Amino acid sequence: MTHAKQALGWREWLALPDIGIPLIKAKVDTGARTSCLHAFYVEPFRRDHKDFLRFGVHPMQNDAQQVLHCEAQIADQRQVSDSGGHRELRFVIRTRLQILDFDDEIELTLTNRDSMRFRMLLGRTALVAANLVVDSSASYLAGKP
Repeated sequence: MTHAKQALGWREWLALPDIGIPLIKAKVDTGARTSCLHAFYVEPFRRDHKDFLRFGVHPMQNDAQQVLHCEAQIADQRQVSDSGGHRELRFVIRTRLQILDFDDEIELTLTNRDSMRFRMLLGRTALVAANLVVDSSASYLAGKP
């Protein structure tokens, strides 16, 4: 049985609880394959013979004073093209996303988005996994988690 798709607006509030982000505003971006999270520093390290990252996030737009220090295991490292066509090698993590009824792992790349308006992009791979569609005329259809 297929469940009906739920709609998101072009921007939404969501949570990434496994890395300690209870609330972050994301641009829902069907042009981006993989979701992306702002990280103003990224430091690889090893723990128990596994590769991890320690990274810093400014979760709120226009607020560099609020800082969350996060950790996650490295899932991959990939060349990613941004909207301007520039290629960058980025770390990839897997972490839990909570939005509407969806509560499951997604992949996120990490990059410095200080010059961007949104601290996170929610890409189409996550939208497909969560069975979500986008109403580009709306915002915040999911409310706050």
